[in-house]
Amino acid sequence: MSMPLPPSLSTRLSSMARRLGLAPRGHDWLTEQAARLQLPFAPLPAMPDSVWWPDGAPLQRLADLPRGALSGPVQEDKACAHAALCALVRLEERELSEFDLRWIDGLGTRPPLDAQTCRRLEDYAATPVCRGIRLISYKDFTRALQQALPPQPTDALHLRQASWRGERYFHDGERDPAALACAVAYARRRGLTMHFRARLSEYRLSRCGLDKLDRSHHVLAMPVETWSDARFMRLLLAGMPYARLSLLREPGAAEFLLLPRQHEASDALGAGLRQAGAADVIGWLRRLLPA
Repeated sequence: MSMPLPPSLSTRLSSMARRLGLAPRGHDWLTEQAARLQLPFAPLPAMPDSVWWPDGAPLQRLADLPRGALSGPVQEDKACAHAALCALVRLEERELSEFDLRWIDGLGTRPPLDAQTCRRLEDYAATPVCRGIRLISYKDFTRALQQALPPQPTDALHLRQASWRGERYFHDGERDPAALACAVAYARRRGLTMHFRARLSEYRLSRCGLDKLDRSHHVLAMPVETWSDARFMRLLLAGMPYARLSLLREPGAAEFLLLPRQHEASDALGAGLRQAGAADVIGWLRRLLPA
């Protein structure tokens, strides 16, 4: 005869909250209370059309998300959320034997202050940062490449690509991004073909992973003010399972709150927060999937 499994820590916390009078009086009541919360909810940002890899949400972090990236009271709840998040982005490493320099249209570095809105490398090559790099002859072109690319001609280029950033190839190097932008713009203008070996890190959002996460969790974007709101914290800390993830880079950016659907109280809270105006992270990610 098998022994019954011990209750999870989340279940024990729920029971304790009920004994102390902290638990809500019913799941409909919990949904209603959450729906009445007045918090500064905001839509999640659109993914920018930019030559800069660090722009936008760093979804590539989900391909190798550290276990310690999530916070929450119960380890098993965080582990479940972590496993679901790690299935959202797949990373494939590929070797390319012949990569045309002209296909590069992105840089792995952070943008200079006067070049933050560049959409193409030609835009960056026309900024004041790049004006000192004069490419008039093929000799100037090869000199710029020597400044920008690995010191050994046999070294492979390091490239990144992400499905949510379109088909753009980003050069993952920091030697001299201005010189590289000018060289690529020159090669395109002159119709120069120059092939290199390359190592490509290709990130892809998983439709299957999104479907599984949608079935298992509410994933909502909560403003930073949420965590000091007494009414919300009273609802959240009534013994229900949850996990938090800070993924977006901008100061004051929303945190992601993951509430498991299989737990009735957290499912009710998630439904109420949606009604209150919390942005649906899964819906946002679906809009980033290729057509």
